[in-house]
Amino acid sequence: WNGMIVGGDPVRAAAAGTMAGPVIVPRNFVLLDELEKGEKGIGDGSVSYGLADGTDMTLTNWNGMIVGPGGCGLEGRIISLVISCGQEYPDKPPSVRFVSRVNLNFVDQRTGQVDNRGVAVIAQWNRSYNLEQLLQALRREMCSSANRRQPQPPDGSTFS
Repeated sequence: WNGMIVGGDPVRAAAAGTMAGPVIVPRNFVLLDELEKGEKGIGDGSVSYGLADGTDMTLTNWNGMIVGPGGCGLEGRIISLVISCGQEYPDKPPSVRFVSRVNLNFVDQRTGQVDNRGVAVIAQWNRSYNLEQLLQALRREMCSSANRRQPQPPDGSTFS
């Protein structure tokens, strides 16, 4: 590794200068970088994530947390999600399911599964996106005009 930064991303630097054109970083390298960022803490603390099982060598199953944003029915709640990064991640978006029961127009009210078409970051996913951006987008969507005034289930209730 020559220490170069490719596109501002140190993970992509590992192969910099060894190939012509853009560097495609393998799935596990991307997820290891996400794991490191998640363990250090990210942003303002309004979202967080980490591996569901620290022994998961495939880096597939993650837990996410969103603090409900102000100005909506979820304000101040701790909202739990499960995220599954399949074998095609980061080329394909992860699967996201709410554990905490929420009433949002992009969430299946039987299962908690996020409808990918209802969240722009997921619908327009590209490999430059990451789990933090995904969770922040879900948090923003909670206060969108379509969701802001939705009545919410009692705090602490969960999807089965």
